[in-house]
Amino acid sequence: MVKPLRKAVLPVAGLGTRFLPATKAMPKEMLPVVDKPLIQYAVDEARAAGIEQFCMVTGRGKTALIDHFDIAFELEATLAERNKREALDLLRSEAMAPGSISTVRQQVPLGLGHAIWCARTFIGDDPFAILLPDDLVLSDTPCMAQLAQVHHETGGNVVAISEVPREQTNRYGILKTGETSGGRVEVKGLVEKPAPQDAPSNLSIIGRYILLPEVVHHLSQMERGAGDEVQLTDAMSKLIGHAPFHGLKFTGTRFDCGDKVGFLEAQIAFALARPDLGPSVREFLKKYVNS
Repeated sequence: MVKPLRKAVLPVAGLGTRFLPATKAMPKEMLPVVDKPLIQYAVDEARAAGIEQFCMVTGRGKTALIDHFDIAFELEATLAERNKREALDLLRSEAMAPGSISTVRQQVPLGLGHAIWCARTFIGDDPFAILLPDDLVLSDTPCMAQLAQVHHETGGNVVAISEVPREQTNRYGILKTGETSGGRVEVKGLVEKPAPQDAPSNLSIIGRYILLPEVVHHLSQMERGAGDEVQLTDAMSKLIGHAPFHGLKFTGTRFDCGDKVGFLEAQIAFALARPDLGPSVREFLKKYVNS
């Protein structure tokens, strides 16, 4: 019997130094893609997969992330008074159930694995999702919903994967693969940021995971890996052989919004995908492409 997936952890403690000065006083996860911040995309994707409880692993200066999901009484009252029904309905449609979001602090930047360990009490004995808001996926079926379907069918651990150029394997967690069935790939091993000549494949993990709670035990050992940080990939590798472990070649396009070029590309792609904006954006782009 596969336990239902109801929890998600969102590691959002980073400083966002690549986007300074924009992130000097604003969390990078609040940077908007078109008209919605990155953190909202991540939460909406998780909710589409049936997830109901969220834990944000935050740091100092990140309170805007929590405020974003609170009820803005004054704003709603003003919108109602001015009969701005469309804007009011939009705000209310994004509202979160009371008590559905909790936070923990990652006081020291010891890596993604350490951030997940900080959420250990929230995770408890349940399977849980991890969504990195920097990774934004444009797809007809939300990426996490695709992973949740595989998890429901196979149980165990599931990660979203995509192909990367061989010369870039030293930037990612890379899979050693087993049997392949459609887009589903058996994971036989994981290596964090291997040199191209040492990489077992060119399949990398992106920022979408569904993991069993046993990973927390391995994280609690606080073993340092690449970059002298507690690496989530190292802890996940210890789950292999004890429960099903699959990578999923998800359907959709992933944008690295932790990178300026990736962030700008996401702006254009998401705008073009909007029926209300696409035609106008396509038209003004001609002016710059043809110049």
